[in-house]
Amino acid sequence: MKNYDISNAFSNLSTPLIADACLRLSIPIRVVPTGIRPLLSHYRLAGRVLPAKHYGSVDVFLEAMETAEAGDVLVIDNNDRNDEGCIGDLTALEARAAKVSGIIVWGKHRDTSELVEMQYPIFSYGSCPAGPLRLDQREPDALTRARFGEFIVSKNDVVFADIDGVIFAPLESAEELLSVAQSIQQTEREQAEDVKSGKTLREQFRFKEYLEKRTSNESFTFRKHLREIGGAIEE
Repeated sequence: MKNYDISNAFSNLSTPLIADACLRLSIPIRVVPTGIRPLLSHYRLAGRVLPAKHYGSVDVFLEAMETAEAGDVLVIDNNDRNDEGCIGDLTALEARAAKVSGIIVWGKHRDTSELVEMQYPIFSYGSCPAGPLRLDQREPDALTRARFGEFIVSKNDVVFADIDGVIFAPLESAEELLSVAQSIQQTEREQAEDVKSGKTLREQFRFKEYLEKRTSNESFTFRKHLREIGGAIEE
């Protein structure tokens, strides 16, 4: 699935819907650490991961952009550092020129005012005025893998990001994930409209019926009940 199609399909969805789709499809939910937020609340990203590990110099980002495809998302492993802003306005300008759709940093950014003025999607832990003061030895996999919290991601992964958070998933599953997410969204919209019209969720989910079944069978779960009546929203 191409980046344009991924981004277009995600434009009316959300990361919670992607997470629900992962659960339904038994795909591990790889949610990034709490605290990674968009610079502006309306920013959203979806596309193939373009990984890069940061060692103190901007050249690794420029090299990553040499192989970027339009719509890729630059995912930077800065090892959870909070003592430096590893990207700023110049890196973002270059990324935009390379047709990279946005940047997600496991660390911090700088040049906040300029980045806001650019209206270019940045996700990070926030800002730090100091730039890198180090120059570590580069590893062989600097442009093939990036650690982000507990996860290792590569160009074989897709990333979805919005105000609710950031999720990684296998690129090969992107089309199915987005299709299931759209289905879940439609179901939830219909259920919401029914609530607005006066039919409560308890009525829609036949909740009294579930309670009766659980009374006679303590192992009977709500999710199983929802599957039986075709009203599943949690899986």
